[in-house]
Amino acid sequence: MLVLGALVCAPLALAADLSDIGFIDQAAIGSLPQFVSANRELARYKATLDRQFQARMRSAHNQAEQQKIILEFQQKLAQRQRVVLAPLFVRAQTAIASVSSSRNLSVVVDRRIVIYGGADITKGVTDLLQSPGAVAPPVNTPPPSEIGFVDQQQIDSLPNFKSASDQFNKFADGQKVMAQQKLAKARAGDRQQILRDYQAAVNGKQDELLKPLVERTKSAIADVARKRNLILVIDRGDLIYGGSDITADVQNALK
Repeated sequence: MLVLGALVCAPLALAADLSDIGFIDQAAIGSLPQFVSANRELARYKATLDRQFQARMRSAHNQAEQQKIILEFQQKLAQRQRVVLAPLFVRAQTAIASVSSSRNLSVVVDRRIVIYGGADITKGVTDLLQSPGAVAPPVNTPPPSEIGFVDQQQIDSLPNFKSASDQFNKFADGQKVMAQQKLAKARAGDRQQILRDYQAAVNGKQDELLKPLVERTKSAIADVARKRNLILVIDRGDLIYGGSDITADVQNALK
């Protein structure tokens, strides 16, 4: 995520004249009683799991056993999250799709990236989620959209991106260890300089390894967007409904 965390492939706000764009306040959805209750249940389960985890880790004899225990408990938590939250997410996605279809919206995004304009469908979705019975899915699929999106995690998985990220992380970890060793022996007046040197080294390596990939990715996204006649490209994490997925096209351009 270091590579594409700095990626800017679209304006920070959606334009006011895009009348088929909707947005939703996901915090409002998360504050609904059913989501609050589910998160409380998960918190209680995690607290119990944490106690069991600590006890098992104390009995581990080597690093291999510790890694096995960590993986086991991560899987337990992930499984419980799927059981508790998946039905709520499916219902929420269906409600969003239903409201969007009724409003003839081609795409719905997270409220966080909207500064002005767009149609707020939060109330319609929350009302539908709190209604009794099942939420009926829409009959129609989203209409074609001039808004594209990219899944940055898939871009990060490309071999050259992963290699660069691994190299940077290894370098940064090494620099951190050296800085900590120097700080342990340093006088108070030298500590700030050690920290400045550490940050400068990390920033330099980031510019060397990651910045070129960021620029290549921005250029590839812009080229694909022009070919697909898209007026805006956003990150997959900000998209809730609809949109045109250009991830595969961007990946192919970067290979």
